[in-house]
Amino acid sequence: MVAVPPVVESPDPPRVAWRRQMRERVLREAWALAAQNGWDRVRIADLAERAEVSRPSIYKEFGDRAGVGQALAERETERFLLGLSAVLGPDGRSVHDALRDGVTHTLGEGRRNPFIRAVLTAARGGTDALLPFLTSRPDPVFSSARELLGAWLAETVPEASRQRREEAADVAVRLTLSHMLLPGPRHDDVATRVAGATCAVLGVPGASPDGTPTT
Repeated sequence: MVAVPPVVESPDPPRVAWRRQMRERVLREAWALAAQNGWDRVRIADLAERAEVSRPSIYKEFGDRAGVGQALAERETERFLLGLSAVLGPDGRSVHDALRDGVTHTLGEGRRNPFIRAVLTAARGGTDALLPFLTSRPDPVFSSARELLGAWLAETVPEASRQRREEAADVAVRLTLSHMLLPGPRHDDVATRVAGATCAVLGVPGASPDGTPTT
């Protein structure tokens, strides 16, 4: 047998490597500034200074300030979806329990992640302009989370109709986002209620707010 040599990936050309590093530095500083002061106060000049790049380089890479916001929202969305997917995972829990854990994780991210917390806090006051990137622009976290949840339900509850699964995913995401924007006193109860409502739409067993299984 002839041994096949391993494929060795060649390093990126210097220009490509620099561009990738520059892009990451800009997004990292944009994340920090938005988390600290809100997206409304993030300026290209501040990003250029903190990331140690020129303003023309930022404009060339992202187009404008809105382009930075879109790229930042996409990066945070990817990170969030990876975490949510891991929480939902196919580990034998009931649909209700997995959904409850997913909602709990999402609400927890809103409290733990300073960037998300800053966006939500500002949005409650009607001042932050980054929320639309997360909820209504192309590939937002809302649509992506709904698609992820719909795909998970298709694997977990294949007996439910596609329409039911899509409606259930929409209900779960909308209710969770509503509670993130207008949080209630107890996140555990919220997670149970959202999971129960989603199960009701699906037509699968859920649980009452006190955790008692329902049919």
